[in-house]
Amino acid sequence: VENQRENPQNFQLAKGVETKSEPTINKQFDSILSQKVNLSNGEITQNQQKFTSTLDPSDNLAQISSPEHEVLEEPDSDTPPSAIESEEFTLSQSQPTEPSTEEAEPLVLVAEVVVSGVDGELEDQVYQVISTQAGRTTTRSQLQRDINAIFATGFFRNVKALPEDTPLGVRVTFEVEPNPVLTSVTIEGAQVLPESEVDRIFSEQYGETLNLKIFEGGVEQVNQWYQDNGYVLGQVIGAPQVSDDGAVTLEVAEGEIKDIQVRFVNAEGETTDEEGNLIEGRTREYIITREIQLQPGDIFERQTAEKDIRRVFGLGIFEDVTLGLEPAPDDPNKANVIVNIVEKSTGSLAFGGGVSSASGLFGTVSYQQQNIGGNNQKLGGEFQVGERLLLADISFTDPWVGGDDHRLSYTVNAFRRRAISVIFDSDDENDQRDVDLPNGDNPRVIRTGGGVSFTRPFIPNPFVEPEWTASLGIKYERVEIQDSDGDTEPRDELGNKLTVDDSGEDDLLTLQFGIINDRRNNRRQPTSGSLLRIGTEQSIPIGSAEIALNRLRANYSFYIPVDFTNFIDGPEALAFNIQGGHIIGDLPPYEAFPLGGTNTVRGYDEGSVGAGRTFLLGTVEYRFPVFRFLGGALFIDAATVFDSQSSVIGNPGGVREKPGDGIGYGAGIRVQSPLGPIRVDYAINDEGDTRFHFGIGERF
Repeated sequence: VENQRENPQNFQLAKGVETKSEPTINKQFDSILSQKVNLSNGEITQNQQKFTSTLDPSDNLAQISSPEHEVLEEPDSDTPPSAIESEEFTLSQSQPTEPSTEEAEPLVLVAEVVVSGVDGELEDQVYQVISTQAGRTTTRSQLQRDINAIFATGFFRNVKALPEDTPLGVRVTFEVEPNPVLTSVTIEGAQVLPESEVDRIFSEQYGETLNLKIFEGGVEQVNQWYQDNGYVLGQVIGAPQVSDDGAVTLEVAEGEIKDIQVRFVNAEGETTDEEGNLIEGRTREYIITREIQLQPGDIFERQTAEKDIRRVFGLGIFEDVTLGLEPAPDDPNKANVIVNIVEKSTGSLAFGGGVSSASGLFGTVSYQQQNIGGNNQKLGGEFQVGERLLLADISFTDPWVGGDDHRLSYTVNAFRRRAISVIFDSDDENDQRDVDLPNGDNPRVIRTGGGVSFTRPFIPNPFVEPEWTASLGIKYERVEIQDSDGDTEPRDELGNKLTVDDSGEDDLLTLQFGIINDRRNNRRQPTSGSLLRIGTEQSIPIGSAEIALNRLRANYSFYIPVDFTNFIDGPEALAFNIQGGHIIGDLPPYEAFPLGGTNTVRGYDEGSVGAGRTFLLGTVEYRFPVFRFLGGALFIDAATVFDSQSSVIGNPGGVREKPGDGIGYGAGIRVQSPLGPIRVDYAINDEGDTRFHFGIGERF
């Protein structure tokens, strides 16, 4: 017995001795951040597993209901049984522990078992779980097991086993102290966890004696709430603090962000050089961080992080983007978000050349740079030099003007372009009249000029998809009609004007304004929502011809989800589109509305339906999945220019005997690709002709 009095363990077998142990609270948070969130090619994945912590929420409660166990030393084998039987001893514990079974223990006869400190249901709970019974023998280890069993019920904060000698044997009194009645649960450190959610989880326990086993289930629900709502670092840390009045305090670490850091990764996968210095990238860091909605002080949230990384990757100037988490050095309960960037080559230079009957010998050079000065600004240029022509197209784009919170962007361009306009073309298969230049060439439209346009979304912050977007621009063009030799031709072979001015050259200065309302559920393959585009152009009469016109145009699409087929999952919808336009004032023939072809009325050749001052076009499509990578479509197109061809200067549609209205219908397939759906349509027009049409992306 004496050696037990000297034993420093929590549980002692000694006369009148009682000790208590305090639970150890482990508040380390950095173990949660040992995992990384990775994204490659725009998709976030996790290495190995979800964010987890070596500090399991159940362990926190275990520190009250079952903390780390301390082994109780056994009495020396020299101690005679009478030494235990004759001594009054106390076995007490405020926490359960493991009994020692290393050596044989003396047995004592139990004359009576008494439970004190509680009555009613709690008293019954104790009697139901203990093994010590009157009329049987017991040992110190069995009493310890009974104490553990009483603690395991979850209702008690302190338990003592008090043996007392009687003439008939030992009376064992289990003196228990129940937990208080639960009155409230307070969460410390919570920013995103609503108080109403805490009340919902624990409300059924209010007014009842605190049961730590049941309470542990509530803590698990708190942790699960964080996971279900994307706060993957959030969890309860430490042990619940229980006051005498039944108020319980829980501490949570939700994963507050301390800092956002950008690190560039070299070809060897390292973020530092041989001297330990961080790798310097070509891209300015603020170009990356301004795309990230998560900010210091925010709680890390998985869905937001996924969108942030997709936005960064969507800039198109990086090979890969990886997001990692590290504990903040000065506060392990907070995290640093690390954005690892692998840059890719963003510039290209290409040369080419050839010979054609229209241009003779020619050479081409093109240059593209997608990240000018590390600012994500785009510069592109294409040049073509030949025996009979000089063409160029140069553009500069800043997709997000620095300092603007609404993603204001602008584009500046200068150009000299040549095209054979479908307005001056005809469909020989439909017996349309072929009207060319006096020398038999097709008219070439040469446009030389430049402009600037600004685009700004109407959004509360730069991290949401805009419903409304507005654009404003100004453009100047000198338009010429030439033959294949580069000579100006103001009229066709029938004497009809091809330009407003008799010189064959027109100056056209226009102010442009447009607005877009986009409510589609998916930009590539919408199945619900709508898209509205409205635009106007107003010319300012200057220079040659002093053209004064106003162009109005509207385009509306809407989508209805359907479920006509059940053999494969995929986007299935009815898609409707209606668009129209009208031009007021002077109308040069090259500015008329052309109808017919892939993007208007399928089944007709490009521009072969008509070229008018006014038009109306309607389309209905049924889009359905065939395989995971393949979709199908049934469609019908109809359009008209309302007999407005003759009001166009030179009447290019009328003299070529274009019908002015048309209908096309058919079926097509959609093959998924990184560029969007590759569209192949087979169409029949109302005159019985058939055609294949090809395109990239849905028509609307």
